[in-house]
Amino acid sequence: MHARDLSKRLSDLLRREHVAMAEFLVALADFDRRKVWVELGHSSLFSYLNRELGLSKGAAFYRKTAAELVQRFPEIVEPLRDGRLCLTVVCELAKVIAPENRKEVLSRFFHLSKEEAREVVAELKPMERPPLREVVTTVRNPLVAPPVRTPEAVAAPALGAPATAPTSTSPGFPANHLDANFPVPTVNAPISRRNPPTFEPLTAELRRMHVTVSKRFEAKVAAARDALSHARPGATTEEILEAALDLLLERAAKRRGMVEKPRKAPTPAKPDHLPAHVKRAVMERDGGRCQFVLPSGEICGSTHRLEFDHVTPLALDGASTVANLRLCCRPHNLIAARRIFGNAWMDRFAPGSAALTIEDEGCSSSSGGHAELVPATSARAASP
Repeated sequence: MHARDLSKRLSDLLRREHVAMAEFLVALADFDRRKVWVELGHSSLFSYLNRELGLSKGAAFYRKTAAELVQRFPEIVEPLRDGRLCLTVVCELAKVIAPENRKEVLSRFFHLSKEEAREVVAELKPMERPPLREVVTTVRNPLVAPPVRTPEAVAAPALGAPATAPTSTSPGFPANHLDANFPVPTVNAPISRRNPPTFEPLTAELRRMHVTVSKRFEAKVAAARDALSHARPGATTEEILEAALDLLLERAAKRRGMVEKPRKAPTPAKPDHLPAHVKRAVMERDGGRCQFVLPSGEICGSTHRLEFDHVTPLALDGASTVANLRLCCRPHNLIAARRIFGNAWMDRFAPGSAALTIEDEGCSSSSGGHAELVPATSARAASP
């Protein structure tokens, strides 16, 4: 099937999924209103969803909350049916919606992610006394395995020692823990995933950040506090980290040519040279976001791994001017190159790009990654 046909089929299936979920919640709301779950021997609607229908506890909670909200505010059914609301957002909406604010509040949750909805909740219903604290927790090393006792040692205890049978109820160990080949469990083993820190909204302005750092990082924070003790006595950890981030962003701005007193534009020595004043103008015009146009007519908007892309490639006599440059994330820069030069040619210069998709490398309008601003010369400047 053609890509457009496949996309249309997925769109139809998604619409049917939204409609089916809305109809399920309407029926579930009526089911709960009549307390039918009591006749079936369940103590609550949650118990019915979890035990009778076999939903996980999380899925049962979301549907129970949504069904209760449908009973109080039937106007949420239509947004659920057309996809403007999803289950996770409905659970956040339930925390702040009320009869007196239903019209103003409901529309603010349309097309939001769970995290975005939590930010709206924090704005509408801030914590009265947000906890302002810094917590440092020591992560324990992997649990050391106890000495392995062989069956012979168990059968023949030391002279004068009471004969005891090996226990199979030791916490953290199975009944066959005497097997030397059985892997020893670990406690707080190092996590290999590199996830970005999470920010928990407390109020409209305050966030709590959760991040695991190394002992080396902790020492650097302490050294930075000492280094700033004269300029910023009594600085909090947030102020210290913000000062460090300011320096990092200032250095990144210089790479983009975004300085307060830019130097005069030099004469380009090479065709692929991008003057600082050109970079600065393109950055300001494009707002630091990928300008690749999606099939929906919207721009990508990613801020991750940005490159200065020649609309008309250098290989086709394109100039390094503001009018001929745009910001593109790397996946979309490679996709654009394939559209111009073809897959066969690009496979010779960028074979790994054949598997790139729109979602690769965090390329989306909600991406919050760091931009990597480099001239796009590897793919678009090659001469076919």
